[in-house]
Amino acid sequence: MERQVQIKAMSQDGASQFQEVIRQELELSVKKELEKILSTAPSQELEHTKNDLDGFRKLFHRFLQEKGPSVDWGKIQRPPEDSIQPYEKIKAKGLPDNISSVLNKLVVVKLNGGLGTSMGCKGPKSLIGVRNEHTFLDLTVQQIEHLNKTYNTDVPLVLMNSFNTDEDTKKILQKYNHCRVKIYTFNQSRYPRINKESLLPVAKDVSYSGENADAWYPPGHGDIYASFYNSGLLNTFIGEGKEYIFVSNIDNLGATVDLYILNHLMNPPNGKRCEFVMEVTNKTRADVKGGTLTQYEGKLRLVEIAQVPKAHVDEFKSVSKFKIFNTNNLWISLAAVKRLQEQNAIDMEIIVNPKTLDGGLNVIQLETAVGAAIKSFENSLGINVPRSRFLPVKTTSDLLLVMSNLYSLNAGSLTMSEKREFPTVPLVKLGSSFTKVQDYLRRFESIPDMLELDHLTVSGDVTFGKNVSLKGTVIIIANHGDRIDIPPGAVLENKIVSGNLRILDH
Repeated sequence: MERQVQIKAMSQDGASQFQEVIRQELELSVKKELEKILSTAPSQELEHTKNDLDGFRKLFHRFLQEKGPSVDWGKIQRPPEDSIQPYEKIKAKGLPDNISSVLNKLVVVKLNGGLGTSMGCKGPKSLIGVRNEHTFLDLTVQQIEHLNKTYNTDVPLVLMNSFNTDEDTKKILQKYNHCRVKIYTFNQSRYPRINKESLLPVAKDVSYSGENADAWYPPGHGDIYASFYNSGLLNTFIGEGKEYIFVSNIDNLGATVDLYILNHLMNPPNGKRCEFVMEVTNKTRADVKGGTLTQYEGKLRLVEIAQVPKAHVDEFKSVSKFKIFNTNNLWISLAAVKRLQEQNAIDMEIIVNPKTLDGGLNVIQLETAVGAAIKSFENSLGINVPRSRFLPVKTTSDLLLVMSNLYSLNAGSLTMSEKREFPTVPLVKLGSSFTKVQDYLRRFESIPDMLELDHLTVSGDVTFGKNVSLKGTVIIIANHGDRIDIPPGAVLENKIVSGNLRILDH
């Protein structure tokens, strides 16, 4: 028996040694491939490319070390009461007289690396028109200009672009030259996709056009810490006396600068400043996949669904156990980012994102998420904010909501209309005929009145005439081959419309 145990232990040792040898050989192969790629970089891009490939190598090294779900489910606990503060409590403190000097310590950073492809648009998503022809970027600039004019401050806007969005974004920035907002940009890294089978980079050189176009990717917004630091902007802002960044997705129209949260950061009640604040909000059934804040080994930690062992996924999705999710509105200390970046101490879980390229090649891209770094910062805090601070536009269904009379627009900020009697947002599901923005716009002669709408489902070939009003629950289903035209001025209240309805001009 003892001999069997010894043999088993030896064979396990042998297997792990064998795996270690394979791992080292793979790292060596990847290193050689990256050196080949680097040798093709033109001299003006050499330093930048080297930074990117060094960052990728560190991430790849960690990827090979880590196996299986990255959290031990048994260690996950609900966060202590005082580690997630209700927004109302923070707002109740009011604002100091010197709010302008507090605002002057702030830099607004918008994550602007995404394309509009999921909504059928070419180019950066931030350039899609969302309200009265204004784009996400227009609204962002208007909000910050309004702050700077109202409080006589100098809050800059920084856009984190990716190589996919940088050129188009920079072209458009000229139109803001006369606005009272200084706008800066920096690029997130460009990492090579790796072949799912060989784990070697797909790219053969540094170019990212032609056949190499699919060989590179921006590695998720967790890359902000390294790329912001490498760009030199972090040190510039610290030199100018700035202290915090407010980071959010550019497509979250609810992510405006909140003076109460900023004041809480700058003038904490216990005198001890937070290095990292994550805005969270209560989950609804639609948010069960959102990352949640937990207590893990004595620190606040963001847990995403991809990290959860399969046996516990349903528990993770439960609205009763994990009541909140991360909005990705984050307030982070600049000095802390500098310290942690220089100590190489920002720890974010790796997200392995599988993709299939147009030619059928299976690749993986290694990514990180900005909020996952919360556990690396000192004195982190969650603030449970109203749902209105989370208004993302990911689909044309979301676009319909923000274009409608449910919201009013003031100085770039959208707020729920006072005419709506209850503050919840209706559930809208538009079918595949509406996925692309241009198709969606063609199907609405004007945006319907939705002030009293609870739920809208539309499927199939459906168009809406002018001045349609939707109330309660409305379901419109055109079967395959049929078409439904909702006539101008129609009022649909708690209606199901199906079959075929053509309104012919005569």
